[in-house]
Amino acid sequence: MGLLRIMMSPKIQLLAVLAFGVAMLLVENQIQRLDESTAKLERTIARHEVAEVELRHSKDDGLRESLPMAENNDMVIIYNRVPKTASTSFTNIAYDLCGRNNFHVLHINTTKNNPVMSLQDQVRFVRNVTTWREMKPSFYHGHIAYLDFSKYGVKDKPVYINVVRDPIERLVSYYYFLRFGDDYRPGLRRRKQGDKKTFDECVSSGGSDCAPEKLWLQIPFFCGHHSECWNAGSRWALEQAKYNIVNEYVLVGVTEELDDFIMILEAALPRFFKGATDLYRTGKKSHLRKTTEKKPPAKETIDKLQQSDIWKMENELYEFALEQFQFVRGHAVREKDGELYVLSQNFFYEKIYPKVN
Repeated sequence: MGLLRIMMSPKIQLLAVLAFGVAMLLVENQIQRLDESTAKLERTIARHEVAEVELRHSKDDGLRESLPMAENNDMVIIYNRVPKTASTSFTNIAYDLCGRNNFHVLHINTTKNNPVMSLQDQVRFVRNVTTWREMKPSFYHGHIAYLDFSKYGVKDKPVYINVVRDPIERLVSYYYFLRFGDDYRPGLRRRKQGDKKTFDECVSSGGSDCAPEKLWLQIPFFCGHHSECWNAGSRWALEQAKYNIVNEYVLVGVTEELDDFIMILEAALPRFFKGATDLYRTGKKSHLRKTTEKKPPAKETIDKLQQSDIWKMENELYEFALEQFQFVRGHAVREKDGELYVLSQNFFYEKIYPKVN
């Protein structure tokens, strides 16, 4: 072999090496294609096995509809919406979809928009939501604090979703909303109508409507009905709110990325949100409510608010929710040609026993 290599010219040796390399690439390509074909075949077989098992159970039970759909028809979603987080825009999508997707939408209207329910109202609400079968599947929305259904011995808990917003942006929007309203109901007289003081002037003069305590809202909404949740500046309330975001909410989005929030909801809960993404992007109600006369705060105003411990806690919750949402999005969607698209199912079942005869 060594003698043969000596007798070959360098050019022939180079051609031989190139030919060998090309041959190896072709072999590797064929192996990769074979692996892909094998994987596809395994998935097809697995789906067939699952379908046979589901069909056998449906015959045994005398049912023709799939079990997941039957479960979805009992599903209850609660959107305990935080004020001024684009909640009206999102809620109107649910109203537009409910007839098409065959579910009910119910607004939880509390007296004076009080987010905390009395104990007896908590019991009534839990009973209504869990036993009102004529309204299922249902989408409840309202400005109420998180309510833990498990405290009342409920077996099937509702699905919670929500949206958060940059805390200062949310407060500024609410400040001007109380004075000038919005383009949703422009003729409605607002509580602070006639007060022309800007948000900057309010902060500079130490006004109560723009005090740091007014930032304390998103934390208690996620914390719940415990008294400590409404103690402005409570570290316990912040940690409880974080815990609930991770453990009690299917998805918490952010106002600044509402489009992605809706897209992920449609992929995860199509029983309710099928068609939501297209409706939000093309519908006339995408940005239904816009606060009138809103002026962005000056840097000095922002700096002053950010010195408070309350802002630091509210912002910590916002950053925590944003990071969690981006983590979920990173595993749910991909970008291609500047557009985001939802990933298809990336798991399947196999080796299902006992085998169907």
